[in-house]
Amino acid sequence: DDESLRAACRGVVVRDLARRPSSWRAHDDLETFLVRQGLPGIAGIDTRRLTRHIREAGSMACAFGTAGEAELARAAAAEPGTEGLDLVATVTTETPYTVGSGPYRVVAYDFGIKRTILRHLEAMATVEVVPASTPAGDVLARRPDGVFLSNGPGDPAAVDYAARAIGELLGEVPVFGICLGHQLLGSALGGTTYKLKFGHHGGNHPVRRLATNAVEITSQNHNYALTEGSAAGADLTHVNLNDGVVEGIRCRDIPAFSVQYHPEAGPGPHDARYLFEEFKNLMSRAQAH
Repeated sequence: DDESLRAACRGVVVRDLARRPSSWRAHDDLETFLVRQGLPGIAGIDTRRLTRHIREAGSMACAFGTAGEAELARAAAAEPGTEGLDLVATVTTETPYTVGSGPYRVVAYDFGIKRTILRHLEAMATVEVVPASTPAGDVLARRPDGVFLSNGPGDPAAVDYAARAIGELLGEVPVFGICLGHQLLGSALGGTTYKLKFGHHGGNHPVRRLATNAVEITSQNHNYALTEGSAAGADLTHVNLNDGVVEGIRCRDIPAFSVQYHPEAGPGPHDARYLFEEFKNLMSRAQAH
């Protein structure tokens, strides 16, 4: 649907724009969709050459449009990037809300949470979604069985208030983080983060699960990563087989773990959906004590 496509797309670059749609399910062509949604697009680009250039130079700011070359170059040079920007504050919920009616009680920090994640959580729990700036004391006052740290945009170092709150929750309640939530858990443990030369995007990233040596095919969408070995008291659990980036950590002495990739990815891959069951088991063991 248009809403899903709009959320997933910020612009289009293609070598050749198809003159007519080839799928029998299409209601209109790509150009019509872009115009209707107010999205930018450019055609006639040698996309393979562009890919090779980015592969050598890394991710970079760009600009295209109907203005002259000099003006577009100035616009690209003036792009500030995401480092140091708190983008979470622009996407988090303003007020708490509840979904699901499962037996466990989970408080989910909304750093830009995905609906698919909520569907997985509400299958096991009553989930109260709270703003990113919610203090740890307010979370603990809700007496949750577990706390979930969601995905979200931007530089984790700019969301230091969330890392501080997470630090106060660790050891008090089981914690599970995904993507930005993983980076913030690492930050709460004293870890550092950095911006990747090439962000991880798409649905075919191979990740090794160190406990079993199994390889999971994963969906990823992030530009920052946790520095290996920087999170005190945590062990590396998953590693990216393409570039060695940290893909998962688990605390040694407290019930908390996180992964960089998206086990909830829809339509897939589904290799890592077991992680939601692991979160459930952590909460169950905590209840037993």
